[in-house]
Amino acid sequence: MASPAVTRTVRPLEGLHLAAWGPPGLSRPAIEHLALLGAETRTDRGADLRADPGTDPEDTRAGMGGGAGAEGKAAGSGDGRAAHLLLSGTGFDPQEASVRWSAHPAGGMADEATVQAATGIMAVHGRRDGTPRGLAVDYAATATGVLAVQGLLAGLLAQARGGRAGKVTTSADRAGLLAVSQYLAAAGADEGEATEIAPGGPPFTSADGVVFELETLDPGAWAAFWRSLGAPFDAVRAGWRPFQFRYATACAPFPPALHTTARAQPWRRIEGAAATSGAEVCRLRTLAERAAEQDGAPPWSLAPHASGHRAPPRPPGAPSCSAAAPTAARPLAGLTVLEAGRRIQAPLAAHLLGLLGADVVRIEPPGGDPLRGMPPTCSGTSARWLALNRGKQAVEVDIKAAAGRRRLREMTAGADVFLHNWAPGKAAELGLDSAHLAAVNPTLVYAYTGGWAGRVPDAPMGTDFMVQARTGVGEAARPQDEAPAPSLMTLLDVLGGLMGAEAALAGLLLRERTGAGVRVDSSLLGAADALTAPALRRVLRGQEPRRPAGFRRPLRTADGWIAPTDTCAPAAAAYDLRALPTGAALAQLRDHGMSATAVTTDPADLHLDPRFPGSISRDAHGAPAAPDPWSFA
Repeated sequence: MASPAVTRTVRPLEGLHLAAWGPPGLSRPAIEHLALLGAETRTDRGADLRADPGTDPEDTRAGMGGGAGAEGKAAGSGDGRAAHLLLSGTGFDPQEASVRWSAHPAGGMADEATVQAATGIMAVHGRRDGTPRGLAVDYAATATGVLAVQGLLAGLLAQARGGRAGKVTTSADRAGLLAVSQYLAAAGADEGEATEIAPGGPPFTSADGVVFELETLDPGAWAAFWRSLGAPFDAVRAGWRPFQFRYATACAPFPPALHTTARAQPWRRIEGAAATSGAEVCRLRTLAERAAEQDGAPPWSLAPHASGHRAPPRPPGAPSCSAAAPTAARPLAGLTVLEAGRRIQAPLAAHLLGLLGADVVRIEPPGGDPLRGMPPTCSGTSARWLALNRGKQAVEVDIKAAAGRRRLREMTAGADVFLHNWAPGKAAELGLDSAHLAAVNPTLVYAYTGGWAGRVPDAPMGTDFMVQARTGVGEAARPQDEAPAPSLMTLLDVLGGLMGAEAALAGLLLRERTGAGVRVDSSLLGAADALTAPALRRVLRGQEPRRPAGFRRPLRTADGWIAPTDTCAPAAAAYDLRALPTGAALAQLRDHGMSATAVTTDPADLHLDPRFPGSISRDAHGAPAAPDPWSFA
């Protein structure tokens, strides 16, 4: 596809030029990732489109210029207008992305706060506390930036495979709905949750004031940990189920006796109990600690296979040899993805590749994925499982057996992507690491979505809440007047899945430009660093990294909650709206020149929410399904 000058690149966008204009809160996360992937971000006038070291997206309300014709198009982050990203360069027709806060201009979403409120993010994040709570990080905007990059990469990949250029559109409200898609699916299931949804959950606090997270996937280790600390037997037994399901419900209402037990023990003894029981504990680290150790690595890595085998790069405009040619709506049509994923991160990454048109084949153990039956179900299948896996083919392979591993290697010979999130070292142990599979298929994109990417010494288990604790997300996610605590919404699993798909797309484009297979690695750590990047920059500038007291805290009305935009929040907080119905409260703020929207308190209500007309459908099993996050034209 590419000219000889760039066929040896390890950056898929090398030789391409990026122009951008519009609200920086929407465009800057994408600009930073596009630059890391090799796009030239300087305009003809020398202005750098990447983040100004002295400015953060969440602190900026002015537009960002860039590219020909950008003057006069910039808009404030709350005016509802779009940010635009345009990639152009050798061998490609211009590829454009348009990014908005809301897919529907009348939806009332004009910034991060109102998107979190409307899409249910505030409701799910607030379950631990019993009331809606806004995330003090720009979660929806970060996810939207990754989705925009995915759309651009998919469009360029389609061009490289003989398709035509198109325009991709995405929005923060679609990103928000994708982030809560598992909770949305569960809320519309045929049956109730397997455990109570009520306030409560980690982190715990020791007698000497150490705030910590606890993790184990083994009920025996859970019991041994608490028994060694002297917790009551009934509390230990009653606490396991809500603890186990906290990933699904975003809360863990276990007995208060467990918190009491933790508060009675010094941290040293708690560490000892974890070591002897097989459970793991992690002290909540501060943003300052994370900033001091951060290595500045990108959120993913791409490395062409060193096998020495490669296919010739496809000439510009040459048709794809795949069975199905790419189209504007399905830019990955004709590509095959093998996914051996567990839980959320890898299955979500493969799900996104499937939405872009790839054929996804899910590798499951004999008897099928046990999470298929996880309650609540729709037509006998787990609603949460469907949110991540609907539309995939499934093949049962026993990778513990030599015959099963041989079969999987044979399957990779005809695949374009192999994606997994196995425990560190497992792939090499099984003979299924990138070097092994590159010998079978030299043009394979081998995508690993892990926890720590080998970048943190003595790292604990690489699960969502442990990574949140270790990287300062627990501090960044809450304003100064709230105690630091990791969100029980699976922030990093979802964002890590998004970034895993982004990395796989980058690897596929690099393969088209070089003719060589690629190994791509992404991680929950990379997702955490991307999410906290503005706060970490504030630390390095000697500023307070956390947002001020009350930041993104919804306001009570007589029958619900409302969330003002970030810029209107200080003025709106002066009004006592508790006696007014939500509609009247919104009208009063609007009459005084302020913007706000109602807070969705139950994901089940999203299906008929007029702010998302026709967006949420039901799949063949009857489970609610979030809309595709992009549209292509």
